[in-house]
Amino acid sequence: MPLKRVYLLSPARCDGKRAALLLNPRADFALARELRHADGAPIGDVFSFLSGLYFRGKLSYARAFAVQTGEVCPIMIITTNRGLLAPEARIGRSDLLEFSDVDIAAGDARYLKPLRRDIATLARSIDSDALVILLGSIATGKYVDVLTEVFGERLIFPVEFVGRGDMSRGGLLLRQAREGRELQYAPVAGAVRHGRRPPKLAPLR
Repeated sequence: MPLKRVYLLSPARCDGKRAALLLNPRADFALARELRHADGAPIGDVFSFLSGLYFRGKLSYARAFAVQTGEVCPIMIITTNRGLLAPEARIGRSDLLEFSDVDIAAGDARYLKPLRRDIATLARSIDSDALVILLGSIATGKYVDVLTEVFGERLIFPVEFVGRGDMSRGGLLLRQAREGRELQYAPVAGAVRHGRRPPKLAPLR
């Protein structure tokens, strides 16, 4: 059966305080030790640590609703210099340092060239009418522009993202994953990218 949906997750910030904590050569917690190991650590785990609630929400949500129907991974993470990687792909300390050296907002060729390569490969590997769900901000063009070039109207996003901050999005995604309810989507092309902040989420019981 052809793959009908792919979830693309925007990257975590790789140059903040949590990154410094993870990269500390004296850090003795499990993920830091795993990152220093020759085999590295899964990028999904690393980005979940770096970003906290937001990325953890994105990954939990994608894993709750993605369906593996062939060899193509239905969940891919956007990186700053290595294109698209599956959450299980392992990275090391040197990879994380390289990630932190690329500013994707500046249109760096180190970001765009591998991303365009992997997007083109993905487009050839999935069904012609498969939907590509962006779990990330559409407020700027740093992800949207390059993705819409290839996927056009097939690139969609959660409508309830508009107006929410990162923490609110993360909490919303975790809630939906736990409840088994997928969000409503709309095409990124022509979408309202900025909106009034919605009411706060009710506390989980």
